[in-house]
Amino acid sequence: MKFGPLKRGLLKRGLRLAAVALLIPAYAWGADTLPEAATGRSEVKGGTAKSYMVVAANPLAADAGAAIIKAGGNAIDAAIAVQLVLNIVEPQSSGIGGGSFIVYWDAKTKTLHSYDGRETAPAAARENRFLTQDGKPMGRMQAIVGGKSVGVPGTLRVLELAHQAYGKLPWAKDFEPAIKLATDGFAVSPRLHALLAGDSAFQSMEEARKFYYQADGSPLPAGTLLKSPAFATTLRTIASGGADAFYNGKIAEDIVRTVTSATKNPSDMTIADMKGYKAVERPPVCGFYRGHKICGMGPPSSGAVGVLQSLGALERFDLRKLGQGSAEAEHLLIEAGRLALADRAVYLADPDRIPVPTQALVAPGYIKERSALIDPAHRMQTAPAGKIPVKGAQLIPADSPELPSTSHFSIVDKDGNALAMTTTVESAFGSRLMVDGFILNNQLTDFSYEDVAENRTVANRVEGGKRPRSSMSPTIVFDAQGKPEMVLGSPLGAAIVGIVVKALVALIDWQLPPDAAAAVPGALFIGNGVMLEEGLAKAEAGLKERGHNVRIGDYASGLHIITIAKDGTLRGGADPRREGTVVGE
Repeated sequence: MKFGPLKRGLLKRGLRLAAVALLIPAYAWGADTLPEAATGRSEVKGGTAKSYMVVAANPLAADAGAAIIKAGGNAIDAAIAVQLVLNIVEPQSSGIGGGSFIVYWDAKTKTLHSYDGRETAPAAARENRFLTQDGKPMGRMQAIVGGKSVGVPGTLRVLELAHQAYGKLPWAKDFEPAIKLATDGFAVSPRLHALLAGDSAFQSMEEARKFYYQADGSPLPAGTLLKSPAFATTLRTIASGGADAFYNGKIAEDIVRTVTSATKNPSDMTIADMKGYKAVERPPVCGFYRGHKICGMGPPSSGAVGVLQSLGALERFDLRKLGQGSAEAEHLLIEAGRLALADRAVYLADPDRIPVPTQALVAPGYIKERSALIDPAHRMQTAPAGKIPVKGAQLIPADSPELPSTSHFSIVDKDGNALAMTTTVESAFGSRLMVDGFILNNQLTDFSYEDVAENRTVANRVEGGKRPRSSMSPTIVFDAQGKPEMVLGSPLGAAIVGIVVKALVALIDWQLPPDAAAAVPGALFIGNGVMLEEGLAKAEAGLKERGHNVRIGDYASGLHIITIAKDGTLRGGADPRREGTVVGE
């Protein structure tokens, strides 16, 4: 995939950054948020291969993963290369200043692993972190911008954990594509240019302004060759010194100095917080849907729980007969998703701090009870959370409106290993702070803090050393013989679960190929409204009849899907809403 056709696709639809508030409606996200916006569509992108495949959000990142596989690496090695290049070419979405979840299938041992690289709060963090002096909750952007929202980054530690267990190539070898790109430069993409143009908070930061903007304050034009010698130096340091060089040395000192001296919301992060960070291997969470075994990331992500709850609630309905794009099918998808979000708001949090009832939440009997709440003819006035006793905790619903700036990539290597990785800096351009060539996350605003102002106890409250709840849903699907058959995931904050569920319905019920499943028109359901993409406009009347508050708009999901046929043929699909592509042989 070259940038020429992509640019033409974007120009055809128009770069509608000036209308960000219309793209993600205020009733869904809150009027003071600035999500990573839609920038139009390119053509549908897919491909087939026999040996290996990489599907990622930028052609340069996908090519880097492919090059590492060709050099003898496996899916873990390729993931390191992809992530590091994404840090350069798609900095608004992910990078080494953020956090990640990995789901990995090792073909040799036939074992599935899930790795938690979610950021952690500084040890000194307290519940009132995002309250004003008069005890009121900060506005979203007020809390996001600056040092206080930055969690200790987890991406490098989680990649190192996976690499130590299953990587084939030397750690430093996996860094070579990104080091070369940072040194030689890359052409600023149309999407990056558009997002830079739409983010005044990022432009106001000195480091960002010097690197991404011109002297007159305008963003670098699309096509500009952008080199990053500072990031190249950072990468060389970590390539030779391992992740310890990030968490224990000069880079850690630079991060702490940057967040604690920030002019907006200075942080209380310490060197001890950096040194003490650990990535964790956690048991994957699995369940069944129409004979397929669906596996994903458990808490602190609500991803696998939400996906399994939604699919389980849908299983009693004949979605194939109802058909793709019908108001009947879209209504059911929306209602199942609302029930999953209701449980997420009460029960999902860091399992090291809260006794999360994961197995009870995905138990077939419980999901059957939840499914019975869905009326095919009417919208639930309120989607209630289920009643599950939690030992030692009295919990209430709490919002944490994650902003949709994240990236996902899917990889299958020559040995049959499969990897799904979802990675994020949270909001577009994270906290807007840059250090040593990379952007720092604002992940701590994924904690629920508005309830603290009213003295209500919630599972996802801020605590020192705690990991904020996530909706990231890296997913691997297995057939009846236990062989991997689908690898997928997407960005878009709290909407991720619904997006992944719809992709799975498209693949399993509607029998769509992965490119069509990645492009299928969506219905974004958050808060009290539903936003339909233009391709679903025909369902608008039927959804309104069922009681939904509907509008038409765009969003920037980033579904990246690989399917594996019985004969081993790999088919890929990259979401046309971003700059992704499919690479393989």
